[in-house]
Amino acid sequence: MNPPAVPLARFQSLDLLATLVAVVGGNGAVLFANSALEDALGSSRRAILGSDFSRSFTEPQLLRHALGGARSNEFAALRYDARLVRPAPAEPLPVHVVVAQTDRPGEFVVELLPLEAQARQDREERLLDQAQANKELIRNLAHEIKNPLGGIRGAAQLLEMEVDSRDLKEYTRVIIHEADRLQTLVDRLLAPHRKPHVVGDVNIHEVCERVRSLVLAEFPKGLEVVRDYDTSIPEFRGDREQLIQAVLNIAHNACQALAERIAAGDGQLVFRTRVARQVTFGKQRYRLALELHVIDNGPGVPDAIRDRIFFPLVSGREDGSGLGLTLAQTFVQQHHGLIECDSVPGRTDFRILIPLP
Repeated sequence: MNPPAVPLARFQSLDLLATLVAVVGGNGAVLFANSALEDALGSSRRAILGSDFSRSFTEPQLLRHALGGARSNEFAALRYDARLVRPAPAEPLPVHVVVAQTDRPGEFVVELLPLEAQARQDREERLLDQAQANKELIRNLAHEIKNPLGGIRGAAQLLEMEVDSRDLKEYTRVIIHEADRLQTLVDRLLAPHRKPHVVGDVNIHEVCERVRSLVLAEFPKGLEVVRDYDTSIPEFRGDREQLIQAVLNIAHNACQALAERIAAGDGQLVFRTRVARQVTFGKQRYRLALELHVIDNGPGVPDAIRDRIFFPLVSGREDGSGLGLTLAQTFVQQHHGLIECDSVPGRTDFRILIPLP
């Protein structure tokens, strides 16, 4: 059976949309599929036309029920969540489905909004709000700790001068030592807010090479550091030292997570750079953005802390300070960027996004 004639002139503007859109008849047969839907289904428009669109979902009855309700005028538009079947090996795509009547009887527009995009936007907004809250918390907490800490250290020094017992002097030295350790921690917490933002031309590959040399100096055996660079990425204005510290913090965390693989001789760390086009993050849309991926083949981020890894003082290691990723996120956000993390056992990918000119 030949597919129905398609009135392309009426629907061709739908090809300009990034949203997945199909126009179907009352029986669910596809009258038109836009380019975005072709890409998602991995099939040509010619192959899609005339097919039963409900079979493109893991639960076909949901669309059939929606079309049945629309035909009987039970509602003007219906919304529900579904999963769109994609070519193997891709998993079904979670989508929000909107079914609406067109201006012609028995003809319906089915709009599919990928839930991944909405979930990603929600996650980015949470990261930004979280980072702002972290910044205020760190600043206030550090100042609250610093003032009494100086008094404790001073009192311990005076007490040390007054006592003669070696045992008591040992106790005062412990107090002074621990006060100094806490002072160092406070200084690290306040560091991003104290140092001026030194702006200059930054070549991201020079940053990666600097971090690579530092990592290999600390882990000379059992670790392979792979370069996967897009050398066409332009320079941009930024603070080179801050970005080196941000990437180093992420890479160092990855290497510590790779301890067992490094010991076995098959640890791997990948630095991958790409240009992203027309991307939205941090509630803004950018024509071009740098994507820097730091990928390791370690065990992955523990489930217990996966949603909190950018919180201060949260660490997956008993001896970790929990500041490395917090500071990295702060440094990147000072460049109007964002760090995201995607982690499963065997692959953890930290993605740094920074706008490009």
